[in-house]
Amino acid sequence: MEHVHIPLLSLLVFLLNLSSLHFLSLADDYYINCGSHDNANLTTGQNFSGESKSGYSFSKSKAVKDINQLPDIAPLYKTARGFSKAFYYQFSITQNGTYLVRLHFLAFSSSSSSSSNNLSTAVFGVLDSKNFTLLNNFTAKNSTNYPVIKEFFVRIDITDSFRLYFIPQPSSFAFVNAIVLFLAPSDFIPENYISNLPLHTIYRLNVGGLPWNDPQGRNWETDDSHLSDPNSAKNANPESELNLNYLPEPVDGLFLSNYTFAPIQVYETAKHMSNSSSRPAISSNVTWFFSVSRKARHIVRAHFCDIIGQPGEIIFNLYSNGNFRKEISNISQYPAVPFYYDFMVNSSESELINITIKPKSESADAFLNGLEILEIVEGLAPIPTVRDSKKSIVAPVVGSVLGGLSLICVLIVGFVFGFRHRKAKKRVETSVWSPMPANGGGSSHGSALNLNYLGLKIAFNEIQSATNNFDTKLVIGKGGFGNVYRGTLLNGTKVAVKRAYKRHERGSGSGQGLPEFETEIIVLSKIRHRHLVSLIGYCNERSEMILVYEFMEKGTLRDHLYDSDVHRLSWKQRLEICTGAARGLHYLHTGAAGGIIHRDVKSTNILLDENHVAKVADFGLSRSGALDETHVSTNVKGTFGYLDPEYMMSEQLTEKSDVYSFGVVLLEVLSARPAIDPTLPREQMNLAEWGMLCQKRGVLEEIVDSPLKGQIDPNSLRKFGETVEKCLQDDACNRPTMEDVLWDLEYALQLQQTTKLKEAHEDSTNIDASSAAFSLPNVQRFPSLGSTRNGDDIREADLESTESEIFSQLKIGDAR
Repeated sequence: MEHVHIPLLSLLVFLLNLSSLHFLSLADDYYINCGSHDNANLTTGQNFSGESKSGYSFSKSKAVKDINQLPDIAPLYKTARGFSKAFYYQFSITQNGTYLVRLHFLAFSSSSSSSSNNLSTAVFGVLDSKNFTLLNNFTAKNSTNYPVIKEFFVRIDITDSFRLYFIPQPSSFAFVNAIVLFLAPSDFIPENYISNLPLHTIYRLNVGGLPWNDPQGRNWETDDSHLSDPNSAKNANPESELNLNYLPEPVDGLFLSNYTFAPIQVYETAKHMSNSSSRPAISSNVTWFFSVSRKARHIVRAHFCDIIGQPGEIIFNLYSNGNFRKEISNISQYPAVPFYYDFMVNSSESELINITIKPKSESADAFLNGLEILEIVEGLAPIPTVRDSKKSIVAPVVGSVLGGLSLICVLIVGFVFGFRHRKAKKRVETSVWSPMPANGGGSSHGSALNLNYLGLKIAFNEIQSATNNFDTKLVIGKGGFGNVYRGTLLNGTKVAVKRAYKRHERGSGSGQGLPEFETEIIVLSKIRHRHLVSLIGYCNERSEMILVYEFMEKGTLRDHLYDSDVHRLSWKQRLEICTGAARGLHYLHTGAAGGIIHRDVKSTNILLDENHVAKVADFGLSRSGALDETHVSTNVKGTFGYLDPEYMMSEQLTEKSDVYSFGVVLLEVLSARPAIDPTLPREQMNLAEWGMLCQKRGVLEEIVDSPLKGQIDPNSLRKFGETVEKCLQDDACNRPTMEDVLWDLEYALQLQQTTKLKEAHEDSTNIDASSAAFSLPNVQRFPSLGSTRNGDDIREADLESTESEIFSQLKIGDAR
């Protein structure tokens, strides 16, 4: 027999290709029975593989088992993987897209010492690879033996090694019973939603029908418990079998559905008006109430299918929180056509969303078949350092010698890559500058810092007195850190008191704590500037974390851009506010001790005093001591929509990251729209991208806030647009410094003022309007009012001034 000699390299390539084909058949479709080698099936038809039979890996953790082994509990929920330290599951991804992530939790009693014998005591969070907080301070404890299932839609790219991190609270642990991850059909994602922000499914209702678990594992619940008035609606259940008419094209913003949007069982039932002679249809409605997270944005998908009338007969209006959303009518000449409508409910202080259907005419009807509510996940948190497991579970290739060799090749390549990756990661992590040690001794919170030397400590009793024992009537803001109260100190100084939530009070979006508390104290103790919010004191007694600031009478800049109850600012006022904020940031970057990067510049962190003087606030995420270096390596933190894309990609933080965020704020000021709005068309969703596109096309005036139309001098707008364009450059090296931004804004402001002076002193009948509008006056460059050579900043030697001279008023409407 002739011997065939195959070059070693070719053999390796062949084996690796064979292995990759094997993985491709398993990748992007994971159903994992955590903590067990056995397969497990659910009655809903989903099959979960044991951990030894799946193509993924996890870090150091422990398998735990239910010691009770109750017969009525599915085998899937009798095991879990848990640990007292952070651990992760890692998945290989072969296709870009939005993935459905479903996490199963059931708190059973365990014999494992790592679980303290009872999983119901576990308190932990879940992060994804992009730092998004999917769950925070989560506990699976409930009064039933039913599992808690959390579902998310997460954007994943093939360049990612996607991970889910399970991070226990101190002295606690984390666990998970089962994980589902697969590429979601595009139908699952709300129409026009292309943001990279994850979505968390909060509610999914089969309105008028029975609970249903569809083939994709989506659980559709009944709606009865959400009705505000059970007598206002009745179920529509046609007696004869329905033939649904699935049509291909959308009509007037109403999108036609198919069986993947919602199962046929959802469209075969509905709730509609329960009219009577004592309740005319025109004066009635059907309303559903839903408890949601405060300060979170939500996307709502309403499903319709007219199964109760003739085509075109029923016309009604859809509302949310009293706001008109859409006129609904059958969208074709055919009966029983399924369709849906997506819309976004913006964040508010309310913890309720109500959905209402109301007929347009007397004796008419209205109906709803299904409803889905998804929360937009915007919270970011640092990814912890996790000790990698020595064992990586890889899908076995069974049945051939070549398969075994290919597996060995993959393991070798994976080991080499993993080793190099871990070394690189270690280099980055060890260079991360951490200004505030968050553990150790020294205070009632375990802080290693001694803050007493700052002389800013205020007794808890005085703060209680200043806020009337934290009277809820004095609450002027709420955020992830806690409530903010209006108060008055014993010396008559008006203050804003930010009190951190206790652990049991924190919601799913609350992740701030001791590090941010200490950072803000240290940073604000070093700086004094007219355009930076001043810290009056703090309190860390009785397990409290309280910060006391000057009180800002006019609230946040965002309030004056979006709140219809607040007087809208003129263009001159907006320019003055932007200029003031730029001065504050310029001082942070150059005049403060060692240089400070704010890292969370946004419209809610720019506050206004009684004279609309702008002050930059909220320094809990700030980094200092970095500006004498090229950059600082750090986990990405900030607010989505304002984050510097270069910082997000490289994790290299510089002061130019603040410049980018400030550029987004400038666009926000000009347009009075949020940084991210998923309800807008694709090219307009991201304000930075849309603003840059309009600027390059020369049509920036198209996004100007309507009350400003006709107010803005064209030269002022042109200079403002050029400034925005500089700030939003992708390459940080091409962005200006805050000093340059400050000068450009001062120039835009003087151009605006010069035009007004001309209008006041010249006879308009003798002016050529076109030439006056576009002629640039000779404007000299002013010295930077934010530099350390002027009186805006207050040095340590200047602190002999009285408190009333140093501190004006503060309100924090969107506290951390």
